[in-house]
Amino acid sequence: MLDAKNYTAQETLKNGMQVTVRAIKPADKDNFQAAFNEFDERSIYLRFFTDNKTFTEKEILQAVDVDFERIVALVTCIKDNGGEKIIGGGRFFVFGEANPPDKAEVAFMVSNDYQSLGIGGMMLKHLAGIAREMGIKGFYAEVMAGNTGMLTVFKRSGFPIQLEYEQDVTHVMLDIG
Repeated sequence: MLDAKNYTAQETLKNGMQVTVRAIKPADKDNFQAAFNEFDERSIYLRFFTDNKTFTEKEILQAVDVDFERIVALVTCIKDNGGEKIIGGGRFFVFGEANPPDKAEVAFMVSNDYQSLGIGGMMLKHLAGIAREMGIKGFYAEVMAGNTGMLTVFKRSGFPIQLEYEQDVTHVMLDIG
């Protein structure tokens, strides 16, 4: 069985930049906050359905300290001044009554300066691999209708997809099994 808590992989983006995709850790707290601070209001609204640009200390800790059983979170990092800089992240959390769970909600966020380089699709691929190892057969996402970039990531994923439209939200169901 895959050890999601210690997951790490090297990838190359569309522009040739080398990145590391790895499991998020509690020690990422400051880097996570720094990455979030770089998002513009539109990106925050499209991802969180709110324009609130602040996280409470509790919310930050919940974001970086996950159990890797019901919640799995990965970050995409680049080398920066001898350390790492988080430029994107993705997570899923399992839901439903099945035991073991077979469905999960998935979400991503990519720093504005690194969008359109394939990070969303790459994160989806890595998260889907982990999810399948856990017995997850389907991903679900709620995407703001104006978030064409994220909808494109799902449509180009190669996974069978169902879309349901409701006012300003698109419900996405991916068969990753």
